[in-house]
Amino acid sequence: MQDFSLSRRDLIKGGATTLAGAIAASALAGLGRPAYAQEKKPARKPKYKWRMQTYAGSALGEHVIKPSIDAFNIAANGEMVIELYYADQIAPQGELVRALQRGVLDAIQTDEDSAQSPVDVSIFSAYFPFASQYSLDVPTLWNWYGLNKIWEEAYAKVDNVTFLSVGSWDPCNFATTKPIRSLKDLKGLRVYMFPTGGQFMQQFGVVPVSLPYSDVQMAIQTKELDGVCWSGITEVYTVGWADVTKYYLTNPISGAWAGAYLVNTKSWNALPEHLRMLFKLCIDYSHYYRLHWYWWGEAHYRVKGGKLELTSIPESEWETVRQAAYKFWDEIAKRSPTTAKVVSIIKEYNELMAKAGPPYRCV
Repeated sequence: MQDFSLSRRDLIKGGATTLAGAIAASALAGLGRPAYAQEKKPARKPKYKWRMQTYAGSALGEHVIKPSIDAFNIAANGEMVIELYYADQIAPQGELVRALQRGVLDAIQTDEDSAQSPVDVSIFSAYFPFASQYSLDVPTLWNWYGLNKIWEEAYAKVDNVTFLSVGSWDPCNFATTKPIRSLKDLKGLRVYMFPTGGQFMQQFGVVPVSLPYSDVQMAIQTKELDGVCWSGITEVYTVGWADVTKYYLTNPISGAWAGAYLVNTKSWNALPEHLRMLFKLCIDYSHYYRLHWYWWGEAHYRVKGGKLELTSIPESEWETVRQAAYKFWDEIAKRSPTTAKVVSIIKEYNELMAKAGPPYRCV
């Protein structure tokens, strides 16, 4: 995929315990430990030891991944330990899948778009414009409309990478230092975005910027960035971006982020079946936690956040963006038979949701 983003250099020169018991113990243990810490020291040296990296920084990682990995480490009862690392700690985000292939990492949690995964379906990861409206759309598409099978087939062609699961995160909205009340207000805004979302929004004058995750807040403070379009409002508050931006646009370019769990094939095949099942159960726990955490947060911070002024583009004007997304889908469908199949599924799904009406589709 052609990279339409500005690089940073362009801008800044220079388990014996049950899983349920593990989850309860993890919840009671609290926060504040290093990412790789275990809930308790195992009684024996673990037979299996993994290194896993998430796309998320430490503040966000406390919610989107750490509780499930803490639970796994308790439930594995010393037989296996997963050391968890946050964004860019071992491998830069754009090299995450390659690091997994080489065995530098044993598992990753990420969108495939910013991780530059070598599969043509990676463009549908993260925020494919207007493909979803709610968080439940993502697991429904993957589990009930065949996307899991398509992803498995895609990764079967990638050496030493095994696809396990896709789950949903938050919607994608703009949080900026300047108010956005019309499409014309988007012109010239330098915004931290995912590759595909940035490519799509360029036609409306947005200047997408690629930076290391940890540099984003400072780049907004120094006015090298005008804001972010990387998440919903929950993440904006959780990671500190609400402290350096002033406005939050309620119009989303997508209703939910799609993120994958990928593992090193050799590491995965080396595990006994019960540990593989335990890891899958903890993935599902992570998916469930995020569903209710983000659903809570997106409403809570809009109403009670107190740091950001909410703005909106009139729906009649925002429809222009929506129609542009449908044209974008058709362009992506031309890339390969696989992308054409995924676009067809997304269209079929959204048409069915619209016919179903509320609460599936309200607009």
